[in-house]
Amino acid sequence: MSALQKQWAKSHLRDLPSSFDENEEDEAPEDTRQPNQLRNDSSSSASSTGTVVPTAEQNLFERPTTRRPESQYEPLPWQNFFEEELLLDIGNGTHVHAYFTPPSTADAPLFCFHHGAGASGLSFALLATALRTSLPEAGFLSPDCRGHGQTATTNQELDLCLETLATDLASVIVGVQQRSLWPKLPPIVLLGHSLGGAVVTELAFRRLLGSAVLGYGVLDVVEGSAIDALQSMEQYLSTRPRSFLSVISAITWHVRSRTLRNSSSARVSVPPLLKQETNDNEKLTWRTDLSATKPFWENWFTGLSSKFLSVPGAGKLLILAGTDRLDKELMIGQMQGKYQLQVFPEAGHFVHEDQPEKTAMVVADFFRRNDRSTLVLPPKVDDLIKQGKLKSAHASK
Repeated sequence: MSALQKQWAKSHLRDLPSSFDENEEDEAPEDTRQPNQLRNDSSSSASSTGTVVPTAEQNLFERPTTRRPESQYEPLPWQNFFEEELLLDIGNGTHVHAYFTPPSTADAPLFCFHHGAGASGLSFALLATALRTSLPEAGFLSPDCRGHGQTATTNQELDLCLETLATDLASVIVGVQQRSLWPKLPPIVLLGHSLGGAVVTELAFRRLLGSAVLGYGVLDVVEGSAIDALQSMEQYLSTRPRSFLSVISAITWHVRSRTLRNSSSARVSVPPLLKQETNDNEKLTWRTDLSATKPFWENWFTGLSSKFLSVPGAGKLLILAGTDRLDKELMIGQMQGKYQLQVFPEAGHFVHEDQPEKTAMVVADFFRRNDRSTLVLPPKVDDLIKQGKLKSAHASK
């Protein structure tokens, strides 16, 4: 190669893009390595030991593109998952914000969700969509509980005791009934994650909706392990970032920290967790201060197992991320067949977000097995006698 050719090739090779762009690290959710690992990886051309090796497929002299690919962590709108956005006045200065898809028929079920502490109603977005695939006539109601999301209350004192939250959820359901002009409540299936599991159990235990509740499901929370976990809760909260520079960076943190293992769910459930910092328009902070909820932690979970098992006339479902979470009372109840147990070992704590399709399959099957409209009762003896299909005791004599 002549000196002129060498000089020309050198000037073009210098402008070739590397295989790893540090600024585009957040665009690759499937790679869970940390930035320092990527920079020290000898397989990366950005590494100090990396080398650009030309191949037959590469066009070394093509001008590099400067257009960045569309972010895989862009937020997704709630309209992709629910039909309506509601703001319900449930009294005492509380206006509950909720996401709602009405059932399409009078006999169709209404799935009512309750999220965990620090989350919002959009935590169930992907699950609602997956359930509608299996049960197209069903309705879905997913509110933000007080102190979370866009729900607002004029009471300055934070009241997150279990009894208050259960009463709030019942009031929201009744409020939707009145708004929709339903003559009676549809068949209801309650589903709650973590704190929400305790709330739906309390609602069913106190029979706040009467016989309308077909069944209730608790997602990844049991009394024993929940109370044990409270001892390390403050330490966990201290490790979370206090603020984010953008919604995308918040979504990225949730996925890369494995808090949420499904980036699609993170794109819709993370944005409502944040609010604009009052004194700094360039920062986003947590909408709910979980440290301030500490006085209620034991109230949420104490007695949960016995309440869960003792509600008569309603189906019971428990979905966990691991069998090690079962306490003694629930292990005995499971062996006695008092409830349905499903374990998703590949999921994290947010089982319904990490595995929405599998969760939907289990929940849809749970509804079908507890659906009273499909029960066929034997005819009454009096009716058979009137129809001439059976002789009375007097007639036979």
